[in-house]
Amino acid sequence: MSRRRIICPIFFEETVKTAAYMEIFNTFVNQLEEQKLSIGYFQQDGATSHTSHTSMAEIQSFFGDRFISKGLWPRRSPDLTPPDYFLWGYLKGRVCQNKPRTIDALKANITEEIQAVTADVMARTFQNIARRVQSCLDPNGGHFQHVMMSSHILHNEVSPLQISLQYPH
Repeated sequence: MSRRRIICPIFFEETVKTAAYMEIFNTFVNQLEEQKLSIGYFQQDGATSHTSHTSMAEIQSFFGDRFISKGLWPRRSPDLTPPDYFLWGYLKGRVCQNKPRTIDALKANITEEIQAVTADVMARTFQNIARRVQSCLDPNGGHFQHVMMSSHILHNEVSPLQISLQYPH
């Protein structure tokens, strides 16, 4: 996910060990424009398959020192990654709306809904990241869920989508 678009989903049906992760990573990289490879950053979590020596060497070969991984990002920080604080929740309701009955139908719904995310939604999502990071920095890395208790939310003056796009949680 970048400020401008979401890379189409990459589906896998096996346990993600290093070899499988490298296939997923290379499929992802092959969908990027040359500019993203030369100036973009890559962020991943600290899963073992993501941080193995093989994986890290492959990632570094494409992104140099422009990657964020284990040790460079706060652990358990879903408030700071757009897929976690916005995309998964946004997609879940939309993807399951017509109650897909097969894996193929589910995959089709996921692909369709990802492609339907508008540029405006992407822009608002990424504008929100600066506020989220600042909310984390203000208490010196402590908890900041209390920010969600704004009077706007308590009085139902915003929709759930607006909450996920405007307010850190």
